[in-house]
Amino acid sequence: MSSSIREAEAIVAPMAARVTTLPSRVAANTTSGHGIARNPGMKLDLGFLESVRNVNRSALERRAGTINKRRSIKADNQAAWLLRAISLMDLTTLNSNDTDERVRRLCAKALNPLRADIAEGLDLGDTKIRPAAVCVYHPFVATAVAALKGSGVHVAAVSTAFPHGLAPLKTRLQEIEASVADGADEIDVVIPRGLVFGARWQELYDEIVAMRAACGEAHLKVILGTGDLATLRNVMLASMVAMMAGADFIKTSTGKESVNATLPVGLVMVRAIRAYFEETGYLIGFKPAGGISTAKASLDWMVLMKEELGRPWLEPELFRFGASSLLTDIERQLEHHLTGHYSANHRHAMA
Repeated sequence: MSSSIREAEAIVAPMAARVTTLPSRVAANTTSGHGIARNPGMKLDLGFLESVRNVNRSALERRAGTINKRRSIKADNQAAWLLRAISLMDLTTLNSNDTDERVRRLCAKALNPLRADIAEGLDLGDTKIRPAAVCVYHPFVATAVAALKGSGVHVAAVSTAFPHGLAPLKTRLQEIEASVADGADEIDVVIPRGLVFGARWQELYDEIVAMRAACGEAHLKVILGTGDLATLRNVMLASMVAMMAGADFIKTSTGKESVNATLPVGLVMVRAIRAYFEETGYLIGFKPAGGISTAKASLDWMVLMKEELGRPWLEPELFRFGASSLLTDIERQLEHHLTGHYSANHRHAMA
């Protein structure tokens, strides 16, 4: 580990009260005023991979079971956390019946995620609360880019033969390049899970490196498909290989697996992020996706990030929810906060 990575207690004091000591080093890819710079990756280090392979499942499950019991977030505090959750969303539509018009409606919702009366009741004034990105299939990238132009909301495309990732590598890379050409500035790719089962780490690493190159300036989110990976050890190893290969984010699921984002899996992945930071000095983002549909679940995930990695991971540069129905429940909870009554879902239409 280089001396530059080890240097300095530069920002230890402000973080001393936090659970994790992760931010005790100055991050190599923090750029003033410009968010988080790209993770350049590193050479595949099988020795480092071996050092992180032991995962204590029972301890992780016990820790995950305490997440929603450690903090009680109520009243105005809860409303503030839920507004933050909106800003961390990748508002997503990945359905077989998607159309250009459906995507345009979803983009309109991204630009105005809260009903006017709710925004007024929360006294938001000129504050813009918007999702971080809209996530769509490749055919709808250009539609989303046009609808969101100038808003600051990113456009993410799911690529590489989503959701299974089983097309030839050349085809998958061409899909990435096509989405970038259409204006996507974030690319969510899937890995072939068989490479993990076969411990074919060099092949997995080389594929992700090629995907990173095909993305150009677009940020790369690598979907592990954790529900398919069978063990938490596989999740840890796949997370680390993805980061070594240059992933800007690691993401749990496609949302199409039978089991999607779970807190134990999330713990494994955020601890992989911490280990990678301690080794390289680079900050990596995390995106849980699939099954996160309630405001309460979003709070659990945000508490996990705050306690495990610290306050920097409650910004869209480092944390996202993959969400299709979460915004509806958050809007309902915010209306309840204002009125004391829950409204029907249809009063908070999505697309």
